[in-house]
Amino acid sequence: MPIKLTKFAFASLTILFLIAPLIAIMPLAFTSSVILTYPIPSWSLRWFEELFTADAWRRAIFNSFIIGTGTTVLATILGTAASLGLRNRRLFFRGTMRTLFLLPMVVPAVVLGVGMQVLLARFGLTNSYAGVIIAHTVVAVPFVVVSVTGALSGIDARVELAAQSLGASPGTVFRRVTLPLAMPGVLSGAVLAFATSLDEVVLTLFVAGPNQRTLARQMFSSIRENISPAIAAAAFLFIVLTLLIGLIVMMSRFMLAKR
Repeated sequence: MPIKLTKFAFASLTILFLIAPLIAIMPLAFTSSVILTYPIPSWSLRWFEELFTADAWRRAIFNSFIIGTGTTVLATILGTAASLGLRNRRLFFRGTMRTLFLLPMVVPAVVLGVGMQVLLARFGLTNSYAGVIIAHTVVAVPFVVVSVTGALSGIDARVELAAQSLGASPGTVFRRVTLPLAMPGVLSGAVLAFATSLDEVVLTLFVAGPNQRTLARQMFSSIRENISPAIAAAAFLFIVLTLLIGLIVMMSRFMLAKR
């Protein structure tokens, strides 16, 4: 019993350590003060109103949604296709190719940003939505690959072989058997891709123009210029949106498991 209590206490302290910064910043989104300080003088929604009325913040939210959605779709398609290809054990240099797909996770963001800026400039895609989506997709694909690969590894190959033996074409097997079974991993990868795009700052600084300023970049610029409680309000939206997406994914996976 003492061992279980010790483990529970250690886990609780670890969780508290991880979420303490979130707990500290969230109440400040509702302050009426113009500075980030405790104690809060009074409660107000003025900073949320500023997020949706000020042109800079409103454009940043819109850009984050557009870029995040484009990144999620592109990264999910590419990451799922890569995971299906890496599933083939007869593929030459399979381990090396998997490492290459995961490389953007470990390469410093500044190095990746410089390389993306040079590459996109050659194709005339700098300062464009397409360029930012491509740059964000590069760092989002590895998360999709990890998630979908884990889901595919749990699929019994005999189920797919049984479908093929009944006359199903490869496309039908993928559409009716493989994809539904791997859907929890695909959904998780899509959520991670969207969260990665939403949080990305360094690549955005290198490849985005003034018209592609995302919410994360706007927060970064605001911190450098003037620390405002609007930043806490934006962080609150980040946290709530992430929790809502995670909840939707959990419910989707639960519904798929019941089916």
